[in-house]
Amino acid sequence: MPALIRLYITQVAIGFGISAAFVAGLLWFDVAHLGYLVTHSDMGLLAVVMLWVFNGIVFAGVQFGIAIMRMQDDDEGPRGGRGLREYATVPVRVEPRKRLL
Repeated sequence: MPALIRLYITQVAIGFGISAAFVAGLLWFDVAHLGYLVTHSDMGLLAVVMLWVFNGIVFAGVQFGIAIMRMQDDDEGPRGGRGLREYATVPVRVEPRKRLL
């Protein structure tokens, strides 16, 4: 399996694990009475699965983005730009406006 695919699968699994912990925390601490709603509704299990999947998609995307951004080599110095620290002055000609009375 290519390294990038393996990286993606592991980061998605980590994201869905974080999502499971997040949803468990929401239900345990009864945030906005979600725990009560889930336990006292006949569709509570579906709500928990939807919360887990949708938060898992978000957390997996963020986790993969963080993993990709951390892949740069820190051995090299700063790159990009020209390192200009001084601003150039540009003369701008302004025509005088006519006054309306």
